[in-house]
Amino acid sequence: MQIYKVGGAVRDRLLGRPVTDIDWVVVGASTEEMIAQGFKPVGADFPVFLHPRSGEEYALARTERKSGRGYGGFVFHASPDVTLEQDLIRRDLTINAMAEDAEGEVIDPYGGRADLEARVLRHVSPAFAEDPLRVLRVARFAARYAPLGFQVADDTLALMRTLAESGELEALTAERSWKEISRALMEARPDVFISTLRRCGALEKLLPEVDALLHVNGDHVLNVLQRCADEQTDLPIRWASLLRNVADLPGCNIDTIDTLNRRGKVPRDCQELSRLVGEFHGPAAAATALPPADLLDILQRFDVYRRPQRLEDFLQVEHINAQALGSNYPQTAYLRGATKAVRDVQPAALMAKGFKGAALGEALSAARLEALETFKREYTQ
Repeated sequence: MQIYKVGGAVRDRLLGRPVTDIDWVVVGASTEEMIAQGFKPVGADFPVFLHPRSGEEYALARTERKSGRGYGGFVFHASPDVTLEQDLIRRDLTINAMAEDAEGEVIDPYGGRADLEARVLRHVSPAFAEDPLRVLRVARFAARYAPLGFQVADDTLALMRTLAESGELEALTAERSWKEISRALMEARPDVFISTLRRCGALEKLLPEVDALLHVNGDHVLNVLQRCADEQTDLPIRWASLLRNVADLPGCNIDTIDTLNRRGKVPRDCQELSRLVGEFHGPAAAATALPPADLLDILQRFDVYRRPQRLEDFLQVEHINAQALGSNYPQTAYLRGATKAVRDVQPAALMAKGFKGAALGEALSAARLEALETFKREYTQ
């Protein structure tokens, strides 16, 4: 039995980056031998075990064979006679196909170290084109390592294009695709993720609405995404920024964003903010000119009484978008002031006057509208 550190831990150590997760591969062992040494089996599709003390994952060396469509369409074979080189060749990129032994010696049968130095993301073998998920993974690695100068090799991009044209991307589950998309949007250069998908034709298959948006105003959208990363925003901000103008495309409306979110099984927080941004970025830009009744309706749609953070997230999206256009977003102060005005209207004061039920609701609306009218007069003086 021989145990090797593999994949990302080796890659990131050689790059001088922090190593967070460590993957181990075991060569020359059987399931029975692993269990006899105290490892706990956890893998359903292939033999993966938890170390009895560290809890880290150890996988038996394995080969794989394409057996169907999509990410899960593979048959795995694990046995003591599978070599380390056979295990490594099934991996996606050369920089992820290196191993390290107990003495720290790097085993690099496919040129991963040279590609690290050349700053190239290159596939290990033609079998790369058998797994559609690798299109998303390579684009995600491109987003992560773009600040270090990494680029996707031309022949690898060609294989990604072949996958995009094959229909295999459509076999990916929405959940698996979103996992990769969400991780990539949180990388250092999410704009590179989107542009890489577009270059290989995958964006049109996975996010056709975003692809259409990039045809109209691609440079601005990518600039906004990069600024989101520079400001270290969270995922809902980045997702809403990406979809901000989808509803403005010809033939689209706010339902287009809802359809995209449902199709992609996007989490609720990302869905809610992207819809609010898509629907209200236009009216909010004219906030100071809106009648108080219209402004009150918008604030209530944001639910500023119970969820004031949603407006703050919206304002952050608009601030970043304005910055990408070389301007600022002066509506922030007005919308915050308006929000404070309506939040200062306390239901308890009206209840003390005897209002309750439907009458209380009507009185609250009237008081909030009056507060907005007063705020607007004072603001414009």
